[in-house]
Amino acid sequence: MMNSLSGALNSRNQAGSPTSMIKNLMRSDSIKNRFDEVMGAKAPQFMASITNLVNSNQDLQHVDAMSVVASAMVAATLDLPIDPNLGYMYIVPYRGQAQPQMGYKGYIQLALRTGQYKHINALPVYDDEVKSWNPLTEELEYESSGTSHDNQTPAGYVGYFQLINGFEKTTYWTYDQINSHRQKFSKMSSKTDPTGVWKSNFDAMALKTVLRNLISKWGIMSIEMQQAFVKDERPQEFDHETGEIQDVQEVEAEEENVAPETQGSTDKKEE
Repeated sequence: MMNSLSGALNSRNQAGSPTSMIKNLMRSDSIKNRFDEVMGAKAPQFMASITNLVNSNQDLQHVDAMSVVASAMVAATLDLPIDPNLGYMYIVPYRGQAQPQMGYKGYIQLALRTGQYKHINALPVYDDEVKSWNPLTEELEYESSGTSHDNQTPAGYVGYFQLINGFEKTTYWTYDQINSHRQKFSKMSSKTDPTGVWKSNFDAMALKTVLRNLISKWGIMSIEMQQAFVKDERPQEFDHETGEIQDVQEVEAEEENVAPETQGSTDKKEE
């Protein structure tokens, strides 16, 4: 396996375009065999989606090709698609490397697979929908307005789950609490103005933040979901001897599952 991986790396270094680098890696026996082991009959289609992703994303064409494959392997082990239009798992560039980034739909999918969740959801809420929020009793007075809120900034984001045993939890973060959390903990979007996926789909990332915090603190987490939490937004690399993926060691602190300092406020976004 080590010789096969070395051959794949040499092909990567000698190839021309980023797409051809990915294709060369996909042809290596060690990588093909690893995807086959993980995904079975679905492996060829999933491997094709990796090439399609790099073809359609210029930012990923400027990162290390092997890091793209390693990040995709995280999605494969979780059986989540990497098509960004689906929102289950993203592969995003960061300092010359690709890394996996869970979407909120991915967390919902993994929660449902445990068979322990009767209901689980998260959604943006607006000024005319949130009447009050009590963080102590976790009582949210919410009433859908039934009207479109296109081009409006949400007042905040609500997450909720109920287990099949009846246990339930609700949490609410204001828009400003989400934005503050992003600037403090997101490696890829810590500036005043959102960047990357936070810029292109702020609501989706906000919903992920709420769900991630909610599940990690009070939900039932399978081994699969624990792996998703550990690998989320961590650069990956292949071990040349085993063919397994492992975290790239970083000095920087990763995003934490930290609730906002003042969750009880229903203050609206500052104008």
